[in-house]
Order: sequence, then structure tokens, then C-alpha cells
Amino acid sequence: MKKLFTILAVLILVAFTADPTISKSERKTATSFLKDSEKNVMKALGNLSEQQLRYKPAPDKWSVEECMMHIAVSEKMLAGMLDQAMKAAANPEKRADIKMTDADVMTKIEDRTNKVKTMTPLEPQNSGFHTTEEAVTSFKENRGKLIDLVQNTNMDLRNHVATLAFGSLDSYQMALFIGAHSNRHAAQMREVMADPGFPKK
Repeated sequence: MKKLFTILAVLILVAFTADPTISKSERKTATSFLKDSEKNVMKALGNLSEQQLRYKPAPDKWSVEECMMHIAVSEKMLAGMLDQAMKAAANPEKRADIKMTDADVMTKIEDRTNKVKTMTPLEPQNSGFHTTEEAVTSFKENRGKLIDLVQNTNMDLRNHVATLAFGSLDSYQMALFIGAHSNRHAAQMREVMADPGFPKK
């Protein structure tokens, strides 16, 4: 009888501590992706001078500083969308609307072959940031919160589905989308720096 109670106690403990939504592997993948994409942004930004930060290859192109401002304001908005999706009632019936795999989100979103015009509130001049430093501080703060969420949450990431302009993603995929979006614009920064007219210092 004592052995039976021990087995039951173990089963109950497992039931209350098991993650019902994402596996350890998924949690590790998202955490690594978010950390790596943050490093990618900071590496692309580097230790550029003010002249380099503000250089624009053309009047209709963004500077490195403007890319950073867009990344930061987008990070804040997307984190808000994720938070709203998690606070809303679970809607697993919407999973049928999801057309992208996790791998698709991580690779296709950062692919700059397909250029997309951003929404007006997410344009650099509307970001609310006045300097690169302000944008970087905001970016790191929001990215830290997102990494903490992915590492520690027991909320139902898979069954809270959000609808974006291009389609639907579950909340786990939303976290991946945020990382991929920052990778996309880190690549844009490197494009600016590869321009023949980019200042040497």
C-alpha cells in the first residue's frame, strides 16, 4: 500500500509540473533563437560613429540608426500583440488557420528577397526614439522579457492563436517571429554598411 501511495504521489507531481504546451526542445530552440538574433542585431550595429549610424544610401532608404529604431519599436508592438493573445481566451480551433511551420517562421520572415513596406507607426520617425542608444535600451529590455517568458512560462503557447496581416501564428511562433524580424533588419543594416558610399569612420 505504501508503494502504491508513492507511485500515485509521483504521478500527481508529474501532472502538475509537466509543460502542457511546448517541449523542452521547443523551449530551448526559441530561447537560443531569441538570444542569437539579439546578438546578431548588436553585432551588426557594432561601434559605429554618428556619421556611420546616420548614413543613408539613398533618400528613400533607412540608415543603420533608423533600422535600429524600427527594430525596437516593432519589438515593443509585437510583444504587446503576444501579450494580448495570451490574455485572450485560448482558441485552439484557430490552429487550422496556421499555414507556416516553426521553421518557416524562423527562415522566411528574415528573408529580404521579398521587400515589405512597414506600417506608419513602425516607421523610424514615428518610433518615439531620438537616439540609437534609446532604441537599443528598449530593444534589450523587451527582448529580455520575451526570453524570460519563453524560458519560464507554463501558459498555453500553442493554443493562443494571433492573426497578423499575412496570416495566423500561435503564441510560440509569435516569439519566433519577433526574433526573425530582428534578424531581417540586422541584415538590412549590413546592406547599408556594404554600400560604396558608407563612411569609413
